[in-house]
Amino acid sequence: MGRHSLPDQYGAGGSGPRRRARRRTVAIATVLVLAVVGGTAAAVRGGLFSLGSSCQDDPVRLTVAASPDLAPALRTAAERAREDDLTSDGRCVAVTVSARESYKVADTLLAGKDPGAEVWVPDSEVWLERLGTDGDTADVSTVGHVASTPVGVAMVPTAAKSLGWPKKAYGWLELAGAALRDDSLRLGAADPARSATGLLALTRLSAASAGDAGGDTQTAGMMKALSQRVSDSDSQVLETLPRDASGTEQGNPRRNQALVVSEQAAYTYNSAADGGDDLDFFYPKDGSPRLDYPYTLLGQAGLTTDESRAAIRFVSYLRDPRQLRLLERHGFRTSEEEVPDALVTGAGGSGPQPYAKPAARPASAVALQETLGVWTITVQSARITTVVDASASMSEQVPGSGRSRMDVTKASLLQALATFTADDEIGLWDFATKLDGDKDYRVLVPTERLGEGTGTQRDRLSAAFGDLAPVPDGATGLYDTTLAAYRAATGSYAEGKFNALVVLTDGVNEDPGSVSRAELVAQLERLTDPERPVALIMIAVGPDADRAEANRIAAATGGSGHEVTDPSQIQSVILKAIVNAASPDRLG
Repeated sequence: MGRHSLPDQYGAGGSGPRRRARRRTVAIATVLVLAVVGGTAAAVRGGLFSLGSSCQDDPVRLTVAASPDLAPALRTAAERAREDDLTSDGRCVAVTVSARESYKVADTLLAGKDPGAEVWVPDSEVWLERLGTDGDTADVSTVGHVASTPVGVAMVPTAAKSLGWPKKAYGWLELAGAALRDDSLRLGAADPARSATGLLALTRLSAASAGDAGGDTQTAGMMKALSQRVSDSDSQVLETLPRDASGTEQGNPRRNQALVVSEQAAYTYNSAADGGDDLDFFYPKDGSPRLDYPYTLLGQAGLTTDESRAAIRFVSYLRDPRQLRLLERHGFRTSEEEVPDALVTGAGGSGPQPYAKPAARPASAVALQETLGVWTITVQSARITTVVDASASMSEQVPGSGRSRMDVTKASLLQALATFTADDEIGLWDFATKLDGDKDYRVLVPTERLGEGTGTQRDRLSAAFGDLAPVPDGATGLYDTTLAAYRAATGSYAEGKFNALVVLTDGVNEDPGSVSRAELVAQLERLTDPERPVALIMIAVGPDADRAEANRIAAATGGSGHEVTDPSQIQSVILKAIVNAASPDRLG
């Protein structure tokens, strides 16, 4: 990789992110990328079959939806392209750049709507991961990465100096702990549900605390404290800094002295400072996640062959040295082998801060989803009743584990329990045919506040999870149980909380005396109240469960059905379902 190579998300010598197989690709775009890689780049870059100035008469028009931090640089590049008569197959390439928040474009694509652009450059692969995990509704193809920038913690000078900046380096946990220890050093961040910067940093914090005793509790505490100081977007979080030069702005508790932001955001802020003190920037010693700005073709926009080729031509243009220098002047990195000193100092960094350290490897999609799930239930307290299948089939072994389905399910549920805070309300039922007289279900622990200390609801639930056991000869009484549990959940709805019912089953309904599926669906629809929503999350566990049926039943309430082949996946699925169910109005 040369001085002006495109940035590598994994650091020098890495292989770079790869598009996941589950994402469909735009076939023509892929062919064009292979053509560029295969040696035709020179012909494309030169404007193959160029007709000179006549290309201006009939340009190929492209709209690029770009992350707001990158949009100004891309607009300048687009203007230069027009001045340079950039061509693709003899036609000028006319690019219009629209600044769009990445989460809004992702939500539009997930809703199956027209994004109003042929090319999308979000700030992170996080959003493409979300398209893959939340549904297969978007047709996208990534053609490299435009730039990168690491995520760290910026502070007003008085706060940074109090922590020993620049000589002392901190890890993520230490930086967050220093800022959250008391109210004298307030830490702000953008909402992880809407900001890749916030989500990537929070995932690093979660990973760092995972190895510590009581790490789950520590993570939940950090999230709860951070949630009090989140902003909707990365640009808005910068507006929470003090306005006075001292960095204290006494008497205004809404002002933050420390922010989770990207290096580029700090650079831009410092460049625009009106005579005030610049921010100082900490690069965590345990690695900075990166925003990586994937250049993405949107097949859902109905790209023509000419538009696809023009899009490839424009990204090739962005790789020219002149455009790479433009990106650097806007505070972006274009190479991981050499980091310009002017960029680092402009952002508030200084040696011996580990600013040149290769990027931490990106968090997995599962880790990101779990972090977002924990964030959701931490910020918005939850009331969740969990209903567990106790039929005889739960005694069958999970292949390769040496443990039964029930044993693995219990372990996963105990993991999930650790992510909830004292203010959350959690309960537990189990079910099998005629488990309690003529009833197929029984309430093991009523849904109540977890609380703190010993002898609490958390302790009762932990014990009850541990005591769960399959019922010999018990069959799956799914329909009556689901109806009774949903009726109880809607009848005890808690205002201001995320209300949900989680039903886990490894089979289909086996109670011939129960309500029919049609009657179950009809009654669930009647119980559903949009003003008092209770999400029904049906999880089909193991090879005998029916994902399609789980979907049909859950859909009656606006909920979701899921399938796991291994019960150890239950915690991740619950957190994913909570994220989806807790934000039904994302387009609002």
